[in-house]
Amino acid sequence: MKAILIRPDTRSIEAVDLQGRDDIVRLVGYTTLESDAVGDAGDRLFFDEECFLRGTTGRFQIDTLVPVSGVGVIVGVGDGNALRDAAASIDDLRARIRYL
Repeated sequence: MKAILIRPDTRSIEAVDLQGRDDIVRLVGYTTLESDAVGDAGDRLFFDEECFLRGTTGRFQIDTLVPVSGVGVIVGVGDGNALRDAAASIDDLRARIRYL
């Protein structure tokens, strides 16, 4: 499925393909995942729940969400928490992300 990878340390946003939650864990780098809703189309931003405790480098904020430290992955979540393609576009996200 189509997802979006955000790397604040390099300020890059790129499309990635995921097979499932294990791929999100691999990209984020930690098993302590947390997520927040991004927009109203069912997308969620997955990130390391302990990102600030670890002192992870690079921070970003999407819209008015709480800032995140480290890598973030945006993917769509449907009924029953089934993952699906992200609805947001990279161009849309570029305008909504602020690097801190």
